[in-house]
Parts: sequence; C-alpha cells; structure tokens
Amino acid sequence: MKFNKKYNYPKSMRSLIDGKRHYDIGDDKLPSVTTILSATQSEEKKKSLADWKARMGPQYADRVRDIAAMRGTAMHKFLEAYVDGSGHKDLTSVGKEAEPMAKKIIESGLGELDEVWGQEVTLYYPGLYAGATDIVGIYEGKPAIIDFKQTNKPKKREWILDYFCQLGAYCMAHNYVYGTKIQSGVILMCSKDLLFQRFEVEGKEFVKHQHEFLRKVDQYYKNVPQEKQAQGTKNDQ
Repeated sequence: MKFNKKYNYPKSMRSLIDGKRHYDIGDDKLPSVTTILSATQSEEKKKSLADWKARMGPQYADRVRDIAAMRGTAMHKFLEAYVDGSGHKDLTSVGKEAEPMAKKIIESGLGELDEVWGQEVTLYYPGLYAGATDIVGIYEGKPAIIDFKQTNKPKKREWILDYFCQLGAYCMAHNYVYGTKIQSGVILMCSKDLLFQRFEVEGKEFVKHQHEFLRKVDQYYKNVPQEKQAQGTKNDQ
C-alpha cells in the first residue's frame, strides 16, 4: 500500500452535548454519525437491546459492552500503527486479546488496500453531521471508505445495516466536500475468537443505505429541533 495525501482533512475536537458526541468543525458543533444512528434506532432494535440486557442482567450487560469497547479501541490502535508503520505494543490483558484480532484483519483484509488517502480522518457534511472513518483510499482498485470492527460473535449481513448506513454517511460527506465519486464501502471485522469477516457494499445497495441515513438525519433534527435552530443561527452569522 502507498500513502497519497491528496486531500486536506480538517482537524476537529470532539465534545459532548447532553451526553451525545459532537464534532467541532469551524464554528459548528455537528452531531456524530453514531449519535444520529443511536438516537434514531427503531423500536424493534431498542426492544431487542432491552431484552438482551434484561436476560444478562444490567451489570453483566454493561461489563460485556465496556470490555468490547476497550477491545475495539485497542484493536484499532494496532491497526493504525500497522498502516502508518509506527508499530504498537499493548501488554494489558485487553491488548493481548486485541493484538491477534488486529493481525487477523491485517492478514485477511488489508492485502487489498492499495492506497491510503487518510486514516482516522474527520469527515463532515456541512451543517448536518460529522464523524471519523478508519481508512479512506483505494481498496481492490476502487475508491472506498473502510472501517474496522470487532465483535463478540460473528455477524450476519442483515445484522449490521447500521454499519452500512455509517459507511454511506462518510461516503456522502467525502463526495460532497472533496468532489470525489466514492461508491464503495468495506467493513473488515474480527471476532474475539479470531473469525475474520469482510462485508462490502456498493452500487444501488449502497445508495439505498445513504438514503436511509439521510432519513435518519431528518428524523434526528425533527426530534432535536433546538439543535438545528442553533446550527442555523451559526451558519447565518
């Protein structure tokens, strides 16, 4: 793979507003993609999560969630260090679990990464949302948004539709701001049992998920009208 810093990605600060992640882009505080997805979950998904938490017990469920989040963060650090060539070591128990997961993604999924335009870059759609994607560049000869995911157990494609919406959001932001024509998204995932999965989305399916995310953006701002009004005031100044 080679680095090609062809775009000037913005530096941004993350902040919390009412406990929800936002990005400071210039004078604007834009809700994160994950904030929007979380706030617009379907009633079916909310019930499924609530039922799981009830079965596991609140304390155990929270522990499972927190450990998974720490494992994911550690895995991402290994992958970032591999891509930029800096190297990374983590001797904590979480790090020792995350390192082989990262290596599995490297061995099974990063051989097709031809060119890196940026990693852990902030992308934003002016006035609407922002987020950070793991990799943007050329994958298997096509411009693509690439995200790394850890999982406690293997996933079926129909279980990760929010991930495709997330990729679609980043794709739309990049295409709008930089005039690109990215039409491909890739999820590289590894379970804690070291099962690698690759999910790709493109073409009409990808467009469908982009439209679905825009619907969620509209729903989000209807549910949080004061935030939209504050945003509009800043944009008018």
